[in-house]
Amino acid sequence: MRLPPARLRNLSVALLEKRGVPADSARLQANLLLEAELRGLPSHGLQRLPLLLSRLDKGLANPTTRGNGTWRRASFLSVDGERGLGPVVMMDAMRVTRRILKETGLAIAAIRNANHMGMLAYYAEAAARDGLIGIVMSTSEALVHPFGGTQALIGTNPVAIGIPAAGHPFVLDLATSIVSMGKINNHAMRGLAIPPGWAVDRDGRATTDPHAAQAGAIAPFGDAKGYGLGLAIELLVAALAGSNLAPDVNGTLDDIHPANKGDLLILIDPSAGAGSIPALAAYLDRLRLSRPLDPTQPVAIPGDGARARRAAAAKTGIELPQPLFDHLTALEAA
Repeated sequence: MRLPPARLRNLSVALLEKRGVPADSARLQANLLLEAELRGLPSHGLQRLPLLLSRLDKGLANPTTRGNGTWRRASFLSVDGERGLGPVVMMDAMRVTRRILKETGLAIAAIRNANHMGMLAYYAEAAARDGLIGIVMSTSEALVHPFGGTQALIGTNPVAIGIPAAGHPFVLDLATSIVSMGKINNHAMRGLAIPPGWAVDRDGRATTDPHAAQAGAIAPFGDAKGYGLGLAIELLVAALAGSNLAPDVNGTLDDIHPANKGDLLILIDPSAGAGSIPALAAYLDRLRLSRPLDPTQPVAIPGDGARARRAAAAKTGIELPQPLFDHLTALEAA
């Protein structure tokens, strides 16, 4: 079913406020979920709201904290998320670290014990629209098998990079697995098979059954390259945030354990360097205008497709599975 974004935003905010989340924090969390839906990323959208609500109900998510940060160096902020909502903790860390950029040119916030951050592009783009370079990384439960292996031992470990440019910023957001577990969960919810090559089952056999994949392991993207990048992010975030490594991470996919994964925010003021933002924008346009392989499909820059999908969905509405909408409205009425 297709629904107006405003209806879904108001519903999400109401459900969060009902559980003690302050109005501004509820709007932020709801906006992040809606942005994922609008950009065609339902795996990080409203399908995650029921789990978050359950975590709030069970005291596994703190509805009011913004996290507690300690400056360990002039440009390094260590943040205890205190079980707070991921977007609230991350955006507050961004607010705090921005203050020092004129002096340092660079700031890092390493976050532990916050709930799921959602779509990382949201934060990278927010930084880029403010004229900053934003790099965001996150870890997860052990969901990905090593290259050449079959056991889930590494997180999906996404990274997002936002770079300001005239017009639209460059925004790259990708998991280091071939796909996120959220996308596999979305296929399971919709009763769809997953493509070959996405995952193996618990016995290490290739599968197209999303339920078997949930109990198995996701493949790294790009074979050894994605495996290496995902492992590097795993080690980097754990080293700086003091968070758990994937086999001991819980709390982003369940309503049983406190969240203990890690997140990393790096902000850079490009004016501290010697580059030219207008030159970057001109180069991106040159790529867009380059000769395409298919004349009906112009060359795009990361972020272009998401903006186009967002513009279309803002007019036509968000496609939401009926069972999910029914579940959310039942929670609203309860």
